[in-house]
Amino acid sequence: MEARALWLLVAVLAVGSSSSSAQYLGLSENQCAVPAKDRVDCGYPEVTQEQCNSRGCCFDSSIPQVPWCFKPLQETECTF
Repeated sequence: MEARALWLLVAVLAVGSSSSSAQYLGLSENQCAVPAKDRVDCGYPEVTQEQCNSRGCCFDSSIPQVPWCFKPLQETECTF
């Protein structure tokens, strides 16, 4: 029974991780909502999602011909 539960967990994680190419670990989705034309490269050729995120950057490989690892938008606080 335990092996069956483990395989089910592996299958769920595999499906969940492949469902989206945009990953923003440690960042909000709003911070990574950078238009493709405004992306500032934050990585290097062949950078992995994990390497990109460890640099504090956003990773989105869904748009070809633009940086996939890019600097996030800075969240601003309104102070009055």
